[in-house]
Amino acid sequence: MPALLNAKPIQPGRQHISLGRSDPRVAPKVPTLLPPASGSSSLQLGEAVCPTGPEAGRAKRTESIMINVMKLRRRFGPILAVDDISFEVGKGEVLGFLGPNGAGKSTAMKMLACFIAPDSGTATICGHDIIRDPIRVRQSLGYLAENAPAYGEMTVGSFLNFICDARKINGRDRKEAIEHIMGLCAIDSVYHQTIETLSKGYRRRVGLAQSLIHDPEVLILDEPTDGLDPNQKHEVRQLINKMASKKCIIVSTHILEEVDAICTRSIIISKGRILADDTPGALKEKYHCSLDEVFRMVTKGESA
Repeated sequence: MPALLNAKPIQPGRQHISLGRSDPRVAPKVPTLLPPASGSSSLQLGEAVCPTGPEAGRAKRTESIMINVMKLRRRFGPILAVDDISFEVGKGEVLGFLGPNGAGKSTAMKMLACFIAPDSGTATICGHDIIRDPIRVRQSLGYLAENAPAYGEMTVGSFLNFICDARKINGRDRKEAIEHIMGLCAIDSVYHQTIETLSKGYRRRVGLAQSLIHDPEVLILDEPTDGLDPNQKHEVRQLINKMASKKCIIVSTHILEEVDAICTRSIIISKGRILADDTPGALKEKYHCSLDEVFRMVTKGESA
């Protein structure tokens, strides 16, 4: 269930995108950044030429680091889910978080969203520490959990109003936010329908809506296209691309074509550790194969 913003720090909890027209059948979810000079797209002092090839993506990372992960570690009994991972993500980046099932992706995302506490290490979101200032962290980000949990007995409208209550969006701002997000996520036709009666695709759309309703600077999306049909997947990718320049976005996915379509950078994680971190193009160039083959080589330890 969605955590209220005034929840106690680091309490485990439960747990958006023009999707086109609504379904008519349905009645009315490590490397260091290289920032350019503030307010300028010109080269930094000391740069001789504009980089090309694999390094071009790195050089285009924009002016500020918005996510800074420092040696995060989390164990569940004998299982080490996340093992001292560190990386940074800047404004304008879409980071694809890749890995086999059980790699630690969702656990890492839950720690960044303050749904579970790390055993050691920390991270900052927009300068706010996930351990010392979790309320500010939650205010700064939108989080879509892997199963898009929500209160099934609530209607879509009452759920979105509940999210506005939690995020202190009131009056005209609330009316405008709800109207905007309903159109953006194409959920206007199910506004009065209870969430438990929705299809998986519509539940995912509602999850996306709640993560975007407050227009956050940082988005953490755990498999945002899960349950959507091919047209809806395409529309979600288009919206992520549209938002990318103004936000910092982490997307976990098993769909490698999605990484090529929307991600400026990819991290491959397995058994809780980061095994690769580069642009999709640079990874393909380095291994001389498709991203699908790169993923298999890296996660199965088949590379030289």
